Amino acid sequence: KVEKFKQVLLYVLSKIGGKPNIGQTVLYKLLYFIDFDYYEKFEEQLVGARYIKNIHGPTPIALSKIIDELEKEGKLEAIKSKFYRYEQTKYLVNPKEAIDLSQLKGTEVAHIDWELDRLSHLTASQISALSHKDTPWLVAKDKELLDYEHVFYRPEETSVREYEEL
Repeated sequence: KVEKFKQVLLYVLSKIGGKPNIGQTVLYKLLYFIDFDYYEKFEEQLVGARYIKNIHGPTPIALSKIIDELEKEGKLEAIKSKFYRYEQTKYLVNPKEAIDLSQLKGTEVAHIDWELDRLSHLTASQISALSHKDTPWLVAKDKELLDYEHVFYRPEETSVREYEEL
């Protein structure tokens, strides 16, 4: 779902890309939680991107290619900056380009907004630490794909679904 992934990415960046804490690491983790939390809640994939286990947390494997394509299309720009003493790569959306959400349902946009409200204030260290407590990342081997099905075995700290008591 590459086109849908592009729409989600541009939407997310248009909403929070200018925040000082939003660099590549935070963006990767936000996209991870958007995808995996949606799967836990609705048992279907929003984008269905493939993520691998990296030392710093879940990493979407196709994102750099998608970012390159969007840069060539003039829809976003990568800039280097600093967040405190850390080097940071930020992605800013071209304000002259309209954000296309034609592939997103209203519930998907609402979910993305909920995730951004919930997590977009976190630093790279904070959101990475949270992702390291999540079952899909914990059970995968290094550089291995994360399995969406593992969201149904999450600890309370990362679970977002309301499960009924038996």
